[in-house]
Amino acid sequence: QVQLVESGGGSVQPGGSLRLSCAASGDTFSRVTMGWFRQAIGKEREFVATINWSGAETYYADSVKGRFTTSRDNAKNTGTLQMNNLEPEDSAVYYCATGGLFGSTRRESYDDWGQGTQVTVSS
Repeated sequence: QVQLVESGGGSVQPGGSLRLSCAASGDTFSRVTMGWFRQAIGKEREFVATINWSGAETYYADSVKGRFTTSRDNAKNTGTLQMNNLEPEDSAVYYCATGGLFGSTRRESYDDWGQGTQVTVSS
């Protein structure tokens, strides 16, 4: 089992940037796919981005493509989500997850989840 802790959430104005981190304490992090999901108030949890085990391949939801970038540092057991040009529609609790197949947009494909970190974009 991989244990995950998100950090870096906060409040920003539209057009601002935020960098989320996902720290893993398990011993298999470097071998598994990592995904990012978000859930806004009153809405279902939705896919944001995924990155394969080595970090060589990524895939993004259309809503964030070109604005968000995900990466990972397996030597440090850390994943990141760099969010630029944020919009009010990006406001949500963001979760990192591991264990799914690369490219999966389904939350059911992931085994382990962090507790989430709040991102608020408003003026």
